[in-house]
Amino acid sequence: MFKVFTLTPGDEHSIKWDEFVDQDPNGSFFHLSNWQHVLIRLGHQCYYLYAMAEGNIVGVLPLARVRSRLFGDSLISTPFCVYGGALGSDEVKRFLEQQAIELANKLQVDHLELRYQKPQNNNLETRSQHAYFTCSLAANQELILAGIKKKQRAVVRQSLSQPLSITFDQSTDDFFDTYSESVRNLGTPVFAKSYFQSLLHYFPEHTEILTVRKDGKAVSSVLSFFYKGQVLPYYGGGIKAARELKSNDYMYFQLMCHAKVNKECNSYDFGRSKLDSGAYQYKKHWGMEPQLLPYQFHLVTAKKLPNLSPKNPKYQFFIKAWQRLPLSVSQWLGPMLSRYLG
Repeated sequence: MFKVFTLTPGDEHSIKWDEFVDQDPNGSFFHLSNWQHVLIRLGHQCYYLYAMAEGNIVGVLPLARVRSRLFGDSLISTPFCVYGGALGSDEVKRFLEQQAIELANKLQVDHLELRYQKPQNNNLETRSQHAYFTCSLAANQELILAGIKKKQRAVVRQSLSQPLSITFDQSTDDFFDTYSESVRNLGTPVFAKSYFQSLLHYFPEHTEILTVRKDGKAVSSVLSFFYKGQVLPYYGGGIKAARELKSNDYMYFQLMCHAKVNKECNSYDFGRSKLDSGAYQYKKHWGMEPQLLPYQFHLVTAKKLPNLSPKNPKYQFFIKAWQRLPLSVSQWLGPMLSRYLG
């Protein structure tokens, strides 16, 4: 039958793990083995399970434990990532899911969470509170623009008339200042700059930062992932002036064009958003249809799943207080909290 093993950092099977992810049609950027290094640097214990048969890897399941007094204790595939869950044949996936359940029971976590992108045929509880948005990338800039919904296309055209320029690099300095101001304004703790540096370090061929500038000053910036012909603008935002300049709209449109022309990408993954949130409505304006994410759960010590939604009334005071923090204070305090918001 199958034997289960645990991948460790620097394990010789890391290459075979990634080769398996590359070949599996459901393998995502978030299944790659180097996420283990990133998560360990954030202080989380990883359990990267893989199944073997006749000397070959036949399935993988990346897991990490996120534990804090404020937000609970959970075993997730994969924290800080949109997608996760087991890869392999149905039989192998059921085997790895059972291994994950046994591990969750052994660790006595609150719950196990598997972030599948597609519905699964198993007995785990499914809850869909997020949707993801994707679209195909047309052949050139004109066709990409024509494919955007009419009202959003008008906004993009308006942004193209602004005195904006773009740069591409691997430096986190301008990106971090821009992004941290954006999430502070939303009332969300930012990750440490070292987290973004880890992503660039461990995924040099899959990452890139696009920054929009006005008179040389960064006004919007996004750190994107590139994998299997797809671009994923994962961490992006703009300063207060971005709204008037439409620089976020400019940024995402330029990323689409760059990904198609220079990176040979065929699809654009706009990531996940909470159902009916502001980000959810914004992405719909681009003409992309939301697709529910069927995340799956197994309760261990918890009697119900936690409600970590920003709309949860008990977080409203915190969000409003965070929005009033000086940027430097939010940059200092944010990493102490964000590392637990898996």
